[in-house]
Amino acid sequence: FMPFTGNKWTSNKMFSLEEILAVVEKDFVVLPVKSAPNDTAKSFMIPGHEGSLAIISTMTAPFCSTCNRMRLTADGKLKNCLFSDGETDLLTALRNNEDVLPLIKASIWSKKKELGGQLITNFENIDADAIKNRSMITIGG
Repeated sequence: FMPFTGNKWTSNKMFSLEEILAVVEKDFVVLPVKSAPNDTAKSFMIPGHEGSLAIISTMTAPFCSTCNRMRLTADGKLKNCLFSDGETDLLTALRNNEDVLPLIKASIWSKKKELGGQLITNFENIDADAIKNRSMITIGG
């Protein structure tokens, strides 16, 4: 459960990486799988079973320091972090035949250190009403 506008964030709905693993480990042996650089998920395997289990634990184990992702919304805005309320308008520049590379670079350099700069990893103290961001369905991806 991640805090986005419209999903009524409360920390008691959050299910941590440790809690997920504890539930799975009641019935299975769970082994970590080596992650690739910049992975957002922590991957695991269950011996004797095909496939893997991947958990994106943004709130309890942020990967911000290794994140190399950006999102382009359907309305032409560039987000340098899912949690950031900031967006860079690329669509207007493209429609005006302007070079978007400086805008993209500026967006990269303005990226906050962690969780879009508006959240804290002490998730019990997150004020849901203070979150200013699109809902996940309007960000896309």
